[in-house]
Order: sequence, then structure tokens, then C-alpha cells
Amino acid sequence: MEPQAGRWSLPGGGLGADEDVETSIRRQLAEKVDVRRLSHVEQLAVFSAPDRVPGPRTVATAFLGLVPCDVDPAMPADTRWYPVDRLPDTAFDHHAIVQRARNRLRAKLSYTNLGFALAPREFSISTLCGIYSVALGYRVSATNLQRVLSRRGLLEPTGHTSPSGPSGGRPAALFRFTGHGLQVTDPFAVLRPPSGGATPRR
Repeated sequence: MEPQAGRWSLPGGGLGADEDVETSIRRQLAEKVDVRRLSHVEQLAVFSAPDRVPGPRTVATAFLGLVPCDVDPAMPADTRWYPVDRLPDTAFDHHAIVQRARNRLRAKLSYTNLGFALAPREFSISTLCGIYSVALGYRVSATNLQRVLSRRGLLEPTGHTSPSGPSGGRPAALFRFTGHGLQVTDPFAVLRPPSGGATPRR
């Protein structure tokens, strides 16, 4: 809509008289883009630049909301998923909000158990490695990732295996996160991209 017609915007809207901001964002996501299963939600930042939108001054409280990778909400006709690296033209300061959210996610994957919010209930280490690699923006070693998360007590085997693929092969063991609430597991840990071809390690 005007004054940014033709640009894409994040879902959001006004705060209801009888709701707090988290209740409001959950309602907005459900009503506008049919996202109803949030595995994690947290306040990201307040965006208050005087000129962030034309007209009366508007302050925005942005939230980071995560859904598991195996959840595929039915998208309304005016809604799309976009890769963060290939966003279309966005309205107002929404591009900056998305980048802030991505940086928050990358940081928290290093020192918390937040991977639980992106993973399905059961997963192979290869699947989990792919999730971390996409979120962090570089290839993560499956062996090192399993070692780090297991040492922190975040993973446990389910006793199940994944079905064999069309080419056969040994079925992969399935794991799950031991908890589904946010925990700081190592406040000094940083998952860094590899340098000189080395594999990232804690």
C-alpha cells in the first residue's frame, strides 16, 4: 500500500488495547500470514528513528519468531517466503530489521540451544548440519557440530533411524534436542566461519 506501494513488508500492525506486544505479534502472524506454530519468539529491537515512516511518528517493536523447518504454513496470496540473502525491495526500514534478526539468530546459535526451534522433532545429524550451515551462512562440519552439541548435553539419540533413500545405503541415526526452552549453554562460545579452509570449531 502507499506510500510504499509495490514493496514487500514484514507482517505487523497496531497494538490492541487489551494485548501486550508478544500477544499482538502472534495474532498478526496468525491473521495475516497463517503462521501459527512459533517454536520460539523473542523481542528483537525497538526501531524509533524519527523518519522511519512518513507522517506521524511511529515506533516499531520487532520480534524474532522461529518455526521448525518441517512446518510449511499455507501462505495467503499476498505473502511469500524469501531467502534472506535475496530479499525483494522492502518497505521502510524492514530490510534493516531482517538483517538484525539474522544477526541475532547467528549469535544465539553459538551460545544457546536455539537450534531446537529450527529443527524437526527428530533429525539426522546431516539435516541438523544443513540447518546450522544455512542459518550461519557457511558450511558447518557435521562431526564437530555433533561433538559440540553433545558435549553441552543438548542432543540425545532417539533410537530410530531415517528411511533409506532411493540409492539405499545405511539408514542415518535420528537425534532430538534434550530441551525445547531457550538455555544459555556456553556464554563464551562462538561458532566462527572457517579460515584458510579449516573446519569451524568451538
